[in-house]
Amino acid sequence: MIVVELSYTTPSPERDRLRPAHRERLNTLREQGKILASGPWPDDTGALVIFTTGVDEARQLIAEDPYFRADGVEVVSAREWNMAVGPRD
Repeated sequence: MIVVELSYTTPSPERDRLRPAHRERLNTLREQGKILASGPWPDDTGALVIFTTGVDEARQLIAEDPYFRADGVEVVSAREWNMAVGPRD
């Protein structure tokens, strides 16, 4: 799995405009089994996305989503992660 942390560095009308399509895309990726979960921090200073893919596919999925390149959005980290406890099937 790959955990991606985002930071919202500045207020951004572009980010706000792209957010609905971004969330729809994340829901599609979840249905396809490519992400486990995603969501913003409660104070809306950033977000977390947990990809269930390998690093190369996660990078490709990020590259295909304009939201990750929007003004005011910064990918702080993208790290491999080993889930020890999580959702049950």
